[in-house]
Amino acid sequence: MKLVLLSGGSGKRLWPMSNDIRSKQFLRVLPTEKQPESMLQRVWGQLERCGLQSDAFVCASKAQIEMIHAQLGDVECIEEPSRRDTFPAIALSTLYLLDVARMDEDEPIVIVPVDHFVDDHYFQEIQTLGALLVRANAQLALMGVEPTTPTSKFGYIVPDAEVGFDGVKYVASFVEKPEASVAAALIARGALWNCGVFCFTGGWLRAHLSRRGGPTTYQTCLEAFDSLPKRSFDYEVVEHAESIIVHPYKGTWTDLGTWASLSEQMSTPVVGQGIAHACENTHIINELGIPVVSLGLTDAVLVATPDGILAADKSAATQLKDVVSHLQSRPMYEERIWGTYRVLDYQKLNDNTEVLTKSIELYPGQNISYQKHMLRSEVWTVIEGHGEVVLDTTRFVVGPGDVVRVYADQWHAIRTDKGLKFIEVQRGSKLVEEDIVRRYLTWDEIEQALSIGLTRR
Repeated sequence: MKLVLLSGGSGKRLWPMSNDIRSKQFLRVLPTEKQPESMLQRVWGQLERCGLQSDAFVCASKAQIEMIHAQLGDVECIEEPSRRDTFPAIALSTLYLLDVARMDEDEPIVIVPVDHFVDDHYFQEIQTLGALLVRANAQLALMGVEPTTPTSKFGYIVPDAEVGFDGVKYVASFVEKPEASVAAALIARGALWNCGVFCFTGGWLRAHLSRRGGPTTYQTCLEAFDSLPKRSFDYEVVEHAESIIVHPYKGTWTDLGTWASLSEQMSTPVVGQGIAHACENTHIINELGIPVVSLGLTDAVLVATPDGILAADKSAATQLKDVVSHLQSRPMYEERIWGTYRVLDYQKLNDNTEVLTKSIELYPGQNISYQKHMLRSEVWTVIEGHGEVVLDTTRFVVGPGDVVRVYADQWHAIRTDKGLKFIEVQRGSKLVEEDIVRRYLTWDEIEQALSIGLTRR
């Protein structure tokens, strides 16, 4: 059985900590014995404990791939050309497994979201879906969570009360986010929350795509990706299936999609510099270098990051996505495979020159590629640690207090053995991440080129 973790979404419901790059599944806020981990890291660890990691793939947009590698290491990713909902993502992933990973068309594929808080038992139950699919001779096998309360936050899977085996039921219908009164009536009929877990064979989905005139190979799907319907897998595929079974899940399951649900899993009410005085069920998450203080608040969340500041009642925070949907700004914090950066300041001068100041941390044993920029110059000031810089063909060592000037159209790279922190001031006519030309990615490549007489070009 192959397993695909869906890691899409922009994470607007957890603004300002999440953004188009650092979506909610990458936020390191879940407690562990050592240090906080992200939803993605938690799920990946659970897959290892359940013996599923070697057959697991992560599907994500291009902008998220580097952060996935930074958090999980060298894992196999299926890269979406753009963000277009779950149907295009699952279609692309399935055809990748068939054509690139060379899996058998009769082998089951299970699709699992990464932003749910579950125990290991959840993945043990997922392992049974492939066998259940075969036993029932069904086209799709779903996992449904037994509801704890009638809520309109989730969709409902309504089972056929008459037909089934060993607790597994055939699906009669689906109801999408009903009113609480309707949800209560559905629960009385045995309805389950739809948690977005789908199991099917690759051959069945390829045949489904063919019948509906869609792409049937990985390459054609990649080329036609932006023209695929921007719809959910439920609407585009599940509702057209003729035979569906659902396996009830009775264990821990929480959708960590709001500040209210995420704060319930935090081990402390304050993360970062903050004081919650005479507060009840109030959480502070502070990524800034200044203190945040809350007095006498109940059921509130305060989040302060370089991307923005949120102060909200936890029940009202469910509306956050709609409230901030129009906000468009560059991410102020990013996690890369080589380290992290945080934007400290941005200015646009009277002559339209742009100036951007970043705090950059380079992890031990990492390097920034040999690259150049055409529209900007950079000044680096080392504040902690030691490293090695290459400017064009010149190599030199840097340490605390050293300043390096990088001109526009000048090749440069930097590395460190034990870790390095420096301030970068960019200055140019247009400061965008796309203004970059890379020649060598690894330090070994740079050293090899220097050894044979690297020339500036």
